[in-house]
Amino acid sequence: MSDKPAPKRSQPEQQAPPVLRLRIRYAKRGRLRFTSHRDFSRAFERALSRARVPMAYSSGFNPHPRISYAGASPTGAASEAEYLEIGLAEIVDPEVVRRELDASLPDGLDLLEVVPSAGGSLADRLEASVWEITVTGVDATTLASGVERLLATDEVPVERMTKKGLRRFDARASIMSLEARACGESSGDGRTCAILTVVLRHGTPSVRPDDVLAALRDITGISAGPAALAQRLAQGPLDPRSGTVGDPLSPDRDAAG
Repeated sequence: MSDKPAPKRSQPEQQAPPVLRLRIRYAKRGRLRFTSHRDFSRAFERALSRARVPMAYSSGFNPHPRISYAGASPTGAASEAEYLEIGLAEIVDPEVVRRELDASLPDGLDLLEVVPSAGGSLADRLEASVWEITVTGVDATTLASGVERLLATDEVPVERMTKKGLRRFDARASIMSLEARACGESSGDGRTCAILTVVLRHGTPSVRPDDVLAALRDITGISAGPAALAQRLAQGPLDPRSGTVGDPLSPDRDAAG
Protein backbone atom coordinates (compact mmCIF):
# COMPACT_ATOMS: atom_id res chain seq x y z
CA MET A 1 0.00 0.00 0.00
CA SER A 2 1.46 3.36 -1.04
CA ASP A 3 2.29 5.92 1.65
CA LYS A 4 2.16 8.76 -0.85
CA PRO A 5 -0.31 11.49 0.13
CA ALA A 6 -3.30 12.01 -2.13
CA PRO A 7 -2.71 14.80 -4.63
CA LYS A 8 -4.25 18.07 -3.64
CA ARG A 9 -7.17 19.20 -5.74
CA SER A 10 -6.29 22.43 -7.53
CA GLN A 11 -8.34 25.44 -6.59
CA PRO A 12 -10.88 26.55 -9.19
CA GLU A 13 -10.29 29.74 -11.09
CA GLN A 14 -11.93 32.73 -9.43
CA GLN A 15 -14.34 34.53 -11.72
CA ALA A 16 -14.44 38.30 -11.97
CA PRO A 17 -17.51 39.96 -10.44
CA PRO A 18 -20.20 41.25 -12.81
CA VAL A 19 -19.55 44.68 -14.30
CA LEU A 20 -23.27 45.22 -14.94
CA ARG A 21 -26.45 43.82 -13.42
CA LEU A 22 -29.69 43.93 -15.39
CA ARG A 23 -33.17 43.48 -13.97
CA ILE A 24 -35.76 41.89 -16.22
CA ARG A 25 -39.52 41.85 -16.20
CA TYR A 26 -41.11 39.09 -18.28
CA ALA A 27 -44.54 37.58 -18.92
CA LYS A 28 -45.92 34.02 -19.05
CA ARG A 29 -48.86 33.93 -21.45
CA GLY A 30 -51.18 31.44 -23.11
CA ARG A 31 -50.12 27.81 -22.91
CA LEU A 32 -46.72 28.85 -21.54
CA ARG A 33 -48.40 29.52 -18.18
CA PHE A 34 -48.01 25.77 -17.63
CA THR A 35 -44.21 26.16 -17.78
CA SER A 36 -42.67 25.24 -14.44
CA HIS A 37 -39.95 27.39 -12.90
CA ARG A 38 -37.37 24.73 -13.77
CA ASP A 39 -38.55 24.59 -17.39
CA PHE A 40 -38.41 28.38 -17.65
CA SER A 41 -34.91 28.57 -16.19
CA ARG A 42 -33.70 26.04 -18.76
CA ALA A 43 -35.36 27.93 -21.63
CA PHE A 44 -33.93 31.21 -20.35
CA GLU A 45 -30.37 29.89 -20.12
CA ARG A 46 -30.64 28.53 -23.67
CA ALA A 47 -31.92 31.93 -24.81
CA LEU A 48 -28.96 33.65 -23.14
CA SER A 49 -26.62 31.40 -25.11
CA ARG A 50 -28.43 31.92 -28.42
CA ALA A 51 -28.54 35.69 -27.92
CA ARG A 52 -24.83 35.68 -27.01
CA VAL A 53 -25.37 37.70 -23.86
CA PRO A 54 -21.93 38.14 -22.20
CA MET A 55 -22.81 36.53 -18.87
CA ALA A 56 -20.69 36.68 -15.75
CA TYR A 57 -20.18 33.32 -14.03
CA SER A 58 -19.89 32.20 -10.45
CA SER A 59 -16.61 30.90 -9.05
CA GLY A 60 -16.14 27.30 -7.94
CA PHE A 61 -15.68 23.92 -9.57
CA ASN A 62 -19.02 24.19 -11.40
CA PRO A 63 -19.39 27.79 -12.59
CA HIS A 64 -22.90 28.80 -13.56
CA PRO A 65 -24.29 32.00 -15.10
CA ARG A 66 -25.20 34.66 -12.56
CA ILE A 67 -29.00 34.61 -12.61
CA SER A 68 -31.19 35.44 -9.63
CA TYR A 69 -34.89 34.57 -9.83
CA ALA A 70 -37.39 36.35 -7.60
CA GLY A 71 -41.03 35.66 -6.76
CA ALA A 72 -41.77 33.11 -9.50
CA SER A 73 -45.46 32.40 -10.11
CA PRO A 74 -46.88 28.88 -9.56
CA THR A 75 -47.14 26.49 -12.50
CA GLY A 76 -50.42 27.01 -14.36
CA ALA A 77 -50.71 30.72 -13.58
CA ALA A 78 -50.28 33.35 -16.26
CA SER A 79 -48.34 36.47 -15.35
CA GLU A 80 -47.46 39.92 -16.61
CA ALA A 81 -45.04 40.58 -13.74
CA GLU A 82 -42.24 38.03 -13.34
CA TYR A 83 -38.77 39.28 -12.38
CA LEU A 84 -35.16 38.16 -12.44
CA GLU A 85 -31.67 39.66 -12.42
CA ILE A 86 -28.60 38.74 -14.46
CA GLY A 87 -24.94 39.66 -14.00
CA LEU A 88 -22.89 40.50 -17.10
CA ALA A 89 -19.18 40.46 -17.85
CA GLU A 90 -19.44 43.42 -20.27
CA ILE A 91 -21.30 46.71 -20.51
CA VAL A 92 -24.14 46.34 -23.02
CA ASP A 93 -27.26 48.23 -24.07
CA PRO A 94 -30.20 46.92 -22.00
CA GLU A 95 -32.63 47.39 -24.89
CA VAL A 96 -30.43 45.29 -27.18
CA VAL A 97 -30.39 42.55 -24.55
CA ARG A 98 -34.19 42.73 -24.24
CA ARG A 99 -34.71 42.52 -28.00
CA GLU A 100 -32.24 39.67 -28.60
CA LEU A 101 -33.39 37.64 -25.60
CA ASP A 102 -37.06 38.09 -26.44
CA ALA A 103 -36.43 36.83 -29.97
CA SER A 104 -34.64 33.77 -28.54
CA LEU A 105 -37.45 32.73 -26.16
CA PRO A 106 -40.57 30.76 -27.16
CA ASP A 107 -43.73 32.73 -27.90
CA GLY A 108 -45.58 33.17 -24.64
CA LEU A 109 -42.42 33.80 -22.62
CA ASP A 110 -42.05 37.49 -23.41
CA LEU A 111 -39.49 39.98 -22.13
CA LEU A 112 -41.22 43.26 -21.30
CA GLU A 113 -38.48 45.42 -19.81
CA VAL A 114 -34.75 45.35 -19.04
CA VAL A 115 -33.16 48.02 -16.84
CA PRO A 116 -29.75 48.39 -15.15
CA SER A 117 -29.80 47.58 -11.44
CA ALA A 118 -29.41 50.52 -9.06
CA GLY A 119 -28.38 48.14 -6.29
CA GLY A 120 -30.18 46.69 -3.32
CA SER A 121 -32.24 43.53 -3.27
CA LEU A 122 -34.85 43.04 -5.98
CA ALA A 123 -36.49 40.24 -4.00
CA ASP A 124 -37.01 42.54 -1.02
CA ARG A 125 -39.09 44.87 -3.19
CA LEU A 126 -41.54 42.09 -4.11
CA GLU A 127 -43.82 42.43 -1.11
CA ALA A 128 -47.21 41.73 -2.68
CA SER A 129 -48.98 40.71 -5.90
CA VAL A 130 -52.16 41.69 -7.69
CA TRP A 131 -53.98 38.65 -9.08
CA GLU A 132 -56.99 38.30 -11.34
CA ILE A 133 -58.82 34.97 -11.04
CA THR A 134 -61.45 34.08 -13.65
CA VAL A 135 -63.98 31.50 -12.47
CA THR A 136 -66.83 29.84 -14.34
CA GLY A 137 -70.12 28.47 -13.10
CA VAL A 138 -70.52 31.25 -10.50
CA ASP A 139 -72.28 34.57 -11.07
CA ALA A 140 -70.76 37.83 -9.86
CA THR A 141 -73.52 38.52 -7.32
CA THR A 142 -73.02 35.18 -5.58
CA LEU A 143 -69.26 35.61 -5.70
CA ALA A 144 -69.45 39.14 -4.27
CA SER A 145 -71.56 37.87 -1.38
CA GLY A 146 -68.97 35.17 -0.70
CA VAL A 147 -66.17 37.73 -0.82
CA GLU A 148 -67.96 39.84 1.78
CA ARG A 149 -68.21 36.84 4.11
CA LEU A 150 -64.58 35.92 3.60
CA LEU A 151 -63.33 39.44 4.33
CA ALA A 152 -65.44 39.53 7.50
CA THR A 153 -63.66 36.41 8.79
CA ASP A 154 -60.53 36.91 10.89
CA GLU A 155 -58.79 33.64 10.04
CA VAL A 156 -59.25 30.98 7.36
CA PRO A 157 -56.83 28.03 7.63
CA VAL A 158 -56.13 26.14 4.38
CA GLU A 159 -53.90 23.19 3.57
CA ARG A 160 -51.46 22.76 0.70
CA MET A 161 -48.78 20.22 -0.13
CA THR A 162 -45.36 21.92 -0.20
CA LYS A 163 -41.77 20.71 -0.56
CA LYS A 164 -41.74 20.27 3.21
CA GLY A 165 -44.94 18.22 3.22
CA LEU A 166 -48.53 19.17 3.99
CA ARG A 167 -48.69 22.70 5.42
CA ARG A 168 -51.61 24.34 7.19
CA PHE A 169 -51.63 28.13 7.26
CA ASP A 170 -53.92 31.14 7.45
CA ALA A 171 -54.90 32.38 3.98
CA ARG A 172 -56.94 35.33 5.27
CA ALA A 173 -53.97 37.17 6.80
CA SER A 174 -52.35 37.69 3.37
CA ILE A 175 -55.49 39.03 1.65
CA MET A 176 -55.14 42.83 1.57
CA SER A 177 -58.17 43.36 -0.69
CA LEU A 178 -60.59 41.16 -2.61
CA GLU A 179 -63.29 42.17 -5.09
CA ALA A 180 -65.65 40.35 -7.49
CA ARG A 181 -67.12 41.52 -10.78
CA ALA A 182 -68.82 40.06 -13.81
CA CYS A 183 -66.70 39.20 -16.82
CA GLY A 184 -69.54 39.25 -19.35
CA GLU A 185 -72.65 37.23 -19.96
CA SER A 186 -70.83 33.91 -20.07
CA SER A 187 -67.53 32.19 -20.65
CA GLY A 188 -66.53 30.85 -24.03
CA ASP A 189 -68.40 27.61 -23.44
CA GLY A 190 -71.63 29.37 -22.42
CA ARG A 191 -71.21 29.08 -18.66
CA THR A 192 -71.58 31.96 -16.21
CA CYS A 193 -68.30 33.78 -15.60
CA ALA A 194 -66.99 36.09 -12.88
CA ILE A 195 -63.63 37.62 -11.94
CA LEU A 196 -61.91 38.00 -8.59
CA THR A 197 -59.24 40.68 -8.14
CA VAL A 198 -57.09 40.10 -5.08
CA VAL A 199 -54.04 41.77 -3.56
CA LEU A 200 -51.94 39.22 -1.67
CA ARG A 201 -49.14 40.10 0.73
CA HIS A 202 -46.16 37.77 0.26
CA GLY A 203 -45.14 35.52 3.15
CA THR A 204 -43.86 32.05 4.02
CA PRO A 205 -45.48 30.06 2.62
CA SER A 206 -46.85 32.55 0.10
CA VAL A 207 -50.62 32.49 -0.26
CA ARG A 208 -51.51 31.70 -3.87
CA PRO A 209 -54.70 32.20 -5.90
CA ASP A 210 -55.74 28.58 -5.38
CA ASP A 211 -55.45 29.14 -1.62
CA VAL A 212 -57.84 32.09 -1.92
CA LEU A 213 -60.32 29.89 -3.78
CA ALA A 214 -59.93 27.18 -1.12
CA ALA A 215 -60.61 29.73 1.61
CA LEU A 216 -63.68 30.98 -0.25
CA ARG A 217 -64.95 27.43 -0.64
CA ASP A 218 -64.39 26.63 3.03
CA ILE A 219 -66.22 29.75 4.24
CA THR A 220 -69.09 29.88 1.75
CA GLY A 221 -69.27 26.54 -0.06
CA ILE A 222 -68.68 28.34 -3.38
CA SER A 223 -66.56 26.19 -5.66
CA ALA A 224 -64.67 27.72 -8.59
CA GLY A 225 -64.16 24.31 -10.18
CA PRO A 226 -61.03 23.11 -11.98
CA ALA A 227 -61.22 25.68 -14.81
CA ALA A 228 -60.29 28.77 -12.74
CA LEU A 229 -57.57 30.79 -14.46
CA ALA A 230 -55.20 32.95 -12.41
CA GLN A 231 -53.14 35.79 -13.88
CA ARG A 232 -50.69 37.96 -11.98
CA LEU A 233 -51.11 41.58 -13.08
CA ALA A 234 -48.48 43.20 -10.86
CA GLN A 235 -45.85 42.38 -8.25
CA GLY A 236 -43.88 44.83 -6.16
CA PRO A 237 -43.71 46.98 -3.02
CA LEU A 238 -46.89 47.19 -0.95
CA ASP A 239 -48.33 50.48 0.30
CA PRO A 240 -49.98 49.32 3.55
CA ARG A 241 -52.18 52.42 3.77
CA SER A 242 -53.74 52.18 0.32
CA GLY A 243 -53.22 48.46 -0.23
CA THR A 244 -51.78 49.15 -3.68
CA VAL A 245 -48.79 47.44 -5.29
CA GLY A 246 -46.04 49.56 -6.82
CA ASP A 247 -43.48 49.03 -9.56
CA PRO A 248 -40.32 47.30 -8.25
CA LEU A 249 -38.20 48.65 -11.10
CA SER A 250 -39.00 52.33 -10.45
CA PRO A 251 -35.84 52.97 -8.35
CA ASP A 252 -33.68 51.40 -11.06
CA ARG A 253 -35.41 53.34 -13.82
CA ASP A 254 -35.07 56.60 -11.89
CA ALA A 255 -31.37 55.99 -11.22
CA ALA A 256 -30.74 55.34 -14.91
CA GLY A 257 -32.10 58.79 -15.59
